[in-house]
Parts: sequence; structure tokens; C-alpha cells
Amino acid sequence: MSEITTPSVDPQKQPEDAARHRRPGRRGAERQRARSPGSRYAKLANTLARTEILPPEALEDIHQASLTVLEEVGMDIILPEARERMKTAGADVTPGEQRVRFDRGLILEMIASAPSSFTMFARNPARNVEIGGNNLVFAQVASAPFVTDRDGGRRVGNREDFRKLVKLAQHYDVIHTTGGYPVEPVDIHASVRHLDCLSDLVKFTDKVFHCYSLGKQRNLDALEIARIGRGISVEQMEREPSLFTVINSSSPLRLDGPMLQGIIEMSSRNQVVIMTPFTLAGAMAPVTIAGALVQQNAEALCGIAFTQMVRKGAPVMYGGFTSNVDMKTGAPAFGTPEYMKAVIAGGQLARKYGVPYRTSNTNAANTLDAQAAYESMMSLWALTQGGGNFVLHAAGWTEGGLTASFEKFILDVDMLQMVAEFLSPLDVSADALALEAVRDVGPGGHYFGTAHTLARYENAFYSPILSDWRNFETWTEAGRPTTYDHANRVFKQALTAYEQPPLDPAIEEELDSFVARRKAEGGVPTDF
Repeated sequence: MSEITTPSVDPQKQPEDAARHRRPGRRGAERQRARSPGSRYAKLANTLARTEILPPEALEDIHQASLTVLEEVGMDIILPEARERMKTAGADVTPGEQRVRFDRGLILEMIASAPSSFTMFARNPARNVEIGGNNLVFAQVASAPFVTDRDGGRRVGNREDFRKLVKLAQHYDVIHTTGGYPVEPVDIHASVRHLDCLSDLVKFTDKVFHCYSLGKQRNLDALEIARIGRGISVEQMEREPSLFTVINSSSPLRLDGPMLQGIIEMSSRNQVVIMTPFTLAGAMAPVTIAGALVQQNAEALCGIAFTQMVRKGAPVMYGGFTSNVDMKTGAPAFGTPEYMKAVIAGGQLARKYGVPYRTSNTNAANTLDAQAAYESMMSLWALTQGGGNFVLHAAGWTEGGLTASFEKFILDVDMLQMVAEFLSPLDVSADALALEAVRDVGPGGHYFGTAHTLARYENAFYSPILSDWRNFETWTEAGRPTTYDHANRVFKQALTAYEQPPLDPAIEEELDSFVARRKAEGGVPTDF
């Protein structure tokens, strides 16, 4: 395979060995990438100034309108225990009714106790993640019912693909946590699925992971698996949040029983709750983005306040997921200009309340094509400018979240690493200013053979995973491979290169024993 053609230079100025110092060809770049999945991306910070799409008076208008919704309309709270806790805290609860209304002073008092930042602890301390402030954390795609790759096509989720996607999340350091089940493995019975999946997450990764709030016992099992995986006591885990859950309101203006139970079980033990309304403008929220933001904010504030009613100081994130629908079909749309506005405005609201901000890398594409790339890049642009702290579905999401794609996972990893490179501070040291190199070359020369270039050329620029920079003739001779081709090849290479993180045999034995016992007890009740 030919090397990339370099720009023409003056032969009088070209050193004899200049050919050896051209940018490496694709094979060389592939070898370099295979050696390192990107360890430099383990800790990321976004120090850029945040975009403020809402002027202060408009932000205040949305804030006040949200509080009015909670005071006058209220929320349906579909769990008696939650209503009792809210009543004790001072909410307006009518016996026998599910509707609960909240004084704005009560909401603001509760939210004031939520921490502005915290640490999530992994079983490998090097994988701990800092949440809040300027920190930027990426989590893998989660909860897709289907999975796809070019070879096998779109198929129902299964444990084999579940494990492969988990391994990819471990392999790339720009993926800081797993998100949930990257795909739902329906070949494991629902009564014990959480036991097998969470056990796999402990064994195949050493990163922070997520549990689904689908009933009290699932939460309790997940808490115990997380504790065993870290090899710590209950008391230490309560001091060190080691598990997170996503709580979605049933928009508009409802919190159902399992979600509320999840808040109670997680917040009472000082574990992390991500409160995320799922507000699609024109469907489950007003058709205007401002109206949808009012509803998103009301639902988020209600859930965040409830975490503090359960336990003051419990770690919680403000989740934003407002987008729009196609008004011709009702299909959800993502990565749109409206989504970008909502993401950036959501960041302003989260900062107003001093709570870390969760957002997502989204798209509605059905395959790995230009739509998949540009909708995701629009999402990443918005969440970067909007100050997102925790990004769910950061890699692998397609088809509006219905499908986890192996090739899209690689495309996303490439884009996430590009975001990370963009956010890295620009080096303006005396050495980087390169005055000596400029003096050496002078007018009309070139920099290929200078000592300054030769000392830096291997790592001077980001080396994309998927971009093909060969000239047209060389690319044609190679069979005209597409980004889809490259992504298909790279995910297979990454799986081959995957290394399972070490796990103390005593911990593995305790984990297996717990899972076996809970399976023998029947797991959890199901409807099927």
C-alpha cells in the first residue's frame, strides 16, 4: 500500500533521508493505533467557555415557569411510599390521590443540598471518574433491544453480542464507564438477566457500571454485586458511590413506581441517580422548545428534590433529553438544531442549580452513513458547548436508540477522541512556538527534515481511526473501501486485542456464589 503523497518541496532543500520522515502510510498508522487504544483519553476536562443560548432573563423565565408547573399542576407520583416521604418533607399530598404539588421554596431548598461534584468509584481506582465541574465523562450506548454489524445484520439482543460490546467499552479508554446493557440480551430469562449481565460487567470491565431501576430487588442485587466487585464493605460503599442508575420520568409529569423505588434504594445508600425526563417536543412535551424545556425542568427538579428528601447530599445529576419529533410521522428525531438548542439550554439550567449535567450523543440514522455522522457530531458539538459532564450513549447508538451498532461504536470512538483532542489545551510554550525552527528554515524552505519536526512528527497530530487519506488512485487500487469497511475491520481487531482486566480470585468466587444463590432463589418475579 502506497504512502500518502507529500506536498512538493524544493529539491535543493530536501534532505537525502526525507522519504523516511514522510507521514506514515495507512499500514503504519494502523500499527500505531493497534498498539494503544487511547490511554491519553482516560481523564478529560472541558475548560472552554460555555455557550449561553438563553439570556439571563429567559433562563429565569423557564425556571419560574417550571416551578409554577410543580406548584399548580404537580406530578403524578405512582408509589405510596414516595408520596409519604414527600408529604413528610412538606409537599402537598391529598390522601388517596396520586397527584402531588410542590411549593417552589421546598423544591429549591431540597436542590440546594445536592452536591455540585462527586466521584464515582470503580473496582480499578485508575478508572474512578470525577463528575461535575469541567469534567467530561463518556459512557457506552445502553438499553438497545437490537444489535447490528455489517456481517450479521440487525438482530435481537443476545449475550454474545452484549459481551462483545462490553469488551469494546473496556478496550477504549475514551469510554470511561459502561452505560447500562449496551444491548438487551433477551436470551437470558428476565428473572435472572440482571445477575448475569452485572456479573459480566464486573468480570469483563474494571470501570464504573449502571443498574436498571426495575424493582427493589434488582436494585438490591446490583448494589451487592457492585460491592463484591470492589471488594469493600457496605459502609465503605456508602461513603464511595460505586453504582449509578438512570431515572426517567414518564413524561408528561409522572414518576412511576419502579423509578421512584430506584431513587429510594439508590439515594438512601448514597449511590448515584441520573434524573432524566424523556421530553420529545410535539409528543410528550409542548411543541415549542421553550415549552418542552419548562416541562423537562419541572420533571427534573421534582426527581432531584426527591433524592434529597430521601437523603440530603445524595449524588444526583440533572439529565436533559429534550428533542423533537417528525411532525409528519411522529418518529423521534435526534441531532437536530432543536436538539442542540435544548442541550445547550439544559446545561445552563443545570449550572443554575449547581448540579452535574447528563446529556447524550444521539442520532436517528438506520445505518452507518453520513446521517449517522453528522447527527452525532451535531450532538457532540452541542454537549461540548453546553457543558455536559456525563454523556450517555456516547458510542454505538443508532436508529434513535433502538439498535447498538458495532461499526457505529468505532465511528463514535473516533469522534470522541477528536473531541478530546480539540479540548486539550493549545501548547504555546517557547518550544512549541518554534522560533529556532523558523530561523533554521527561513523563507522558501520546508520543515520536513528539521530537528523540530523529526522530534515530534510521530505524535504531532491526531491519527484518526477511520479516515482514509490515500490519494484517489491508491484508494481505487485498494478496492475503494468505505468508512463502513474500515469500521467493520477495526471493531474486529479491537475484540482480538481485548485484554480482560485482572480480578482477585476470591472476589470472583464470592461473586459467582452470590449469583448462583440468587438464581437458585428464582431471581426476581416477572410477567412471563
